[in-house]
Amino acid sequence: MSKASGPARLLMLQGTGSSVGKSALVAGLCRLYRSRGFKVAPFKAQNMALNSFITPEGAEIGRAQAVQAEACGLAPHVDMNPVLIKPNSDIGAQVIIHGRAIGNMTAAAYHNYKETAWRAVSESLERLRRNFELVIIEGAGSPAEINLRDKDIVNMGLATRVEAPVLLIGDIDKGGVFAALVGTLELLAPEERQLIKAFIVNKFRGDVKLLEPGLETITGRCGVPFAGVVPWFGSEIYIPEEDGVALEDDKNRRPATESAPGRLRVGVIRLPHISNFTDFDPLRQESGVDLEYLEPNSPLCGFHLVILPGSKNTLADLKLLKKAGLEERLKAFIKTDGTVAGICGGFQMLGEKLLDPEAIESSQGEIEGLGLLPAVTEMAPEKITLATRARVENADFGTGLQVKGYEIHQGRTTATAPGAAVMLRNEKGENDGLVSRRGQVWGCYLHGIFDNDAFRKTYLDWLRSRTLPAAFQRENTAADALPYRERKERGLNQLAALLEESLDMEMIDRIAGLQG
Repeated sequence: MSKASGPARLLMLQGTGSSVGKSALVAGLCRLYRSRGFKVAPFKAQNMALNSFITPEGAEIGRAQAVQAEACGLAPHVDMNPVLIKPNSDIGAQVIIHGRAIGNMTAAAYHNYKETAWRAVSESLERLRRNFELVIIEGAGSPAEINLRDKDIVNMGLATRVEAPVLLIGDIDKGGVFAALVGTLELLAPEERQLIKAFIVNKFRGDVKLLEPGLETITGRCGVPFAGVVPWFGSEIYIPEEDGVALEDDKNRRPATESAPGRLRVGVIRLPHISNFTDFDPLRQESGVDLEYLEPNSPLCGFHLVILPGSKNTLADLKLLKKAGLEERLKAFIKTDGTVAGICGGFQMLGEKLLDPEAIESSQGEIEGLGLLPAVTEMAPEKITLATRARVENADFGTGLQVKGYEIHQGRTTATAPGAAVMLRNEKGENDGLVSRRGQVWGCYLHGIFDNDAFRKTYLDWLRSRTLPAAFQRENTAADALPYRERKERGLNQLAALLEESLDMEMIDRIAGLQG
C-alpha cells in the first residue's frame, strides 16, 4: 500500500442516528490504519457530550476523541474536536471553542453562532491535514435532520465543504436498519447523496448469510454498496463508552441479584446531568467488583461504596438528590459502615454549602450541601481545565501515592474546619480533595483517579479489609489485574482486528483515495 502525498486524505463516518457505533468504529479504524503504517488522526467537528477530557495543554475536548487519539498513538489535541457542547439544562448548553468555554447558549442562539464555530472547525481540520496522511472524521447524530441542514457543520454540511467521502453506518440491533439507511439517503440533497460511498451494518448478531439478500436488495435499489457487516462485540472488547446511553445498558447496571458473597458492590448515583462517568470504567472492569448505576431514590443497603459522580449542573442535581431523600439515606449508610466518595461535582455536593452568586449554573444562588465534608464551594466565571498530577495525603488508602488525571470545574472549594484533612494535593501545592478521619467519606476534583492502577488497587484492598471477611480479602487481592491502560490497548487492537476481518478494506481504501 503506497501512502497518499499532499494534504491528508479524508474518510468520514456518519450514522443513521445517535449511538449507532460511530465513535467506536472510528477508533477501530484509527488503530487499524496506524497498524498499517499510516500517520492517522481523528476529527469530530462538533461533539455534544458531558464526557470530556483535558489535553496536555489544558484544553477541553470530547472524551471519545481522546480515546481515538490513543488509537492513533497520539496525545489528544484540541484540533481533534474544535467545538464541544455540554448541555446543562433542557434548552441550553455551555459552548467550548478550541478547548475554552465561551459561555452558555440556548439551542437557537448556538444555531445562529454556527458560522463563527465553522471557522474554528475549518482551521483545525486544515492543520490536521497538513500534519497527517489520513484524517478519519466522525459525524454526529444523523445527517438527515433536515430542519438543521442550513447551518450544519458536523455532518453533510462539513462533508460537502471539504468533499469528504462518507461511510453511512446503521445499527441493526435497534431494528429497522434497512429503512434507516434508505430513509437517511432519501432525505439528503442530491449533492449530499453523491458523497455516500458505502453502507456499514453495525452490531449484527447471527449468521451474516441470512442478511445478504437484504444487502443485495438495498444496493440494487440505492446503488450504494455495503462495505461490511460488523458483528456485535459487547463487553468482549473493551472500548470506553462515549455518552449516557451506555448507562441504560444492562452490562453497566447489573441487578443486585448478580452480586456474590465476597464481591465489592459499588453504586454510582445516576445524576440527571451526570458527566465523565468514564471515571468509573476501571472499577467496572475489576473482576472482584460489581458496579451499578443507581437512581437517586434507590436503596443503598448491601453496597460497600456509593459514589457521587461529576455533574454539569451541580446545584440542580443536588437539589434533586435532596428531594429524593438521598441525604438522609447516605448518613444512615455511613452509620452502618458504608463508604461515600465524590468526584468533581460529587465532591462539591458532599460539602456544607454551594454558592453561585453570579448564576454560573443556577439562578438559585445558594444551596445547602449534604454536610458530609467540612467544605464550602463557590462557583466562579473562569473554568479550571487542567491536566495534573497529585499526591495522596492523610488517607489510610494510599498516602504517598502519586496519581495523575485532569480537572474540569468552575467551583472553588474551601475547607471550613481547621482539622479538615487534605486528601489530594496537586503539583501546584493546592488542595484537590478532602477526606474524613476514618476515610469513610472523601472527595476530590481529579477525574481519572481510578485509572491509576496503584491507587485503585490500594483503595479496593483497603475497602475489602474493612468490609469483607479475611478469606475473601485474600481471594480478591490475589487476582491478577490487567493494568487499565493495557486493557484499553488490548481492546483497541481487538477492535481493529475485528474490523479488518469484517469490512472490505480494499473498498474503503479506494473510497479514502489511498492507492493500492
